Formats: sequence, C-alpha cells, structure tokens
Amino acid sequence: MEFDATFYAFVGLLLFLALIAYLKVPGMMAKGLDARAEKIQNELAEAKRLREEAQHLLAEYQRKRKDAEAEAASIVAAAEREASALTAEAKQKTEEYVARRTVLSEQKIKQAEADAINAVRAAAVDLAVAAAEKVITAKADATTGKTLFDNAVKEVKARLN
Repeated sequence: MEFDATFYAFVGLLLFLALIAYLKVPGMMAKGLDARAEKIQNELAEAKRLREEAQHLLAEYQRKRKDAEAEAASIVAAAEREASALTAEAKQKTEEYVARRTVLSEQKIKQAEADAINAVRAAAVDLAVAAAEKVITAKADATTGKTLFDNAVKEVKARLN
C-alpha cells in the first residue's frame, strides 16, 4: 500500500485534532467564550442599572427644576407685590408731602397777606396821623392845644383805671 500526500495530510489532521482534544482546547475555548459572554452579560446588566439610575436622577432633577421654577415664580410674585406696595406707599407719602407743602405755602401766603394788610394799615395810620397833625397845627392855637392835651390825659387816665 502506497501512502500518498492526502493520507499523510489526513493523519496529520487526526493527530492535530487528537492533540487539541488532549490539551482540552475546546474546553478552554468554551470557558473563554463563556467568560466573555458572562462579562458581556455583566456589562449589559451594569449598563441597564446605570441607565435606570440615570433615568431616576433625571426625573429627580426635573422635579427639582420644577420646584425651583415654582419657587422662583413665587419669589418674583412676592417681589412684584412688594414693589407695588412700595410704589403705592411712596405715592401716598408724596401726595401727603405735597398736601403738607401746599397747606404750608397757603399759610405763608395768608401770613404775607396779613403782614401786607397790617403794613398798609400802619402806613395809612401814620399818614392819617401826619395829616391830622398838619391840620391841627395849622388850625390850632395854644388854648386849643391845651384843651386837646387835657382831654387826651383824661382819656388815658380813664383807660388805665
């Protein structure tokens, strides 16, 4: 029997497969594949857990954002109410100030009018006295002057008593 190259290749293949089986290469490959499959499965489980945690954190942050927006809106509303109250108070104080200043100005005007009237009266009295003095001086003689003086003294005494 003559052995050709195909036979030797076949024997080599059988020896190779026997060596692989002897060294338990298929088991090692299966173990490696199982380990890799388990690693991938663990990574997928970890990714799923991380995704769920991220979704939970996202929901929590969205809730916190909504709470913060609501709080900001309430702060803005409170600030607007306070600003309107301050504006109303300032307007009222301004109106009161203007009213007080108006009353004070009116009082000053009345006082100035009264002072002017009194000044005019005083000037009129001074002018009347000066005119009366001139008239009396021109028409009066010594006896008339004495009589007027005596009458004035009696009148003063009567008023003092």
